[in-house]
Amino acid sequence: MRILPVIMAVTMLAAGDVNAQYSASKEAQYLAVIKAVSNYKINDEENLRQVEKLRENENFNRKLQRMMNKLSNTRTKDTTNRKVLQILERAGKEIYELLD
Repeated sequence: MRILPVIMAVTMLAAGDVNAQYSASKEAQYLAVIKAVSNYKINDEENLRQVEKLRENENFNRKLQRMMNKLSNTRTKDTTNRKVLQILERAGKEIYELLD
């Protein structure tokens, strides 16, 4: 009878791992949707010329580089990184639900 509580505890922990894996998988899906849709819309006929102008704009490129330097994929607990990731995940979820 002492084995039953151990089995129940292991089952509950395994269920938590599955939920965490599912959540991480959904978050990855949302990020992938953001990337795919962004790439698609950048190549949109209306946006392509404006994007090309931005790519040639030295001031914009310097500012963009400064902004990107504030991000890091290694410091996941950093407030700025966490906020950016949350914004991207929310936007990805909305787009995913809209297009699904």
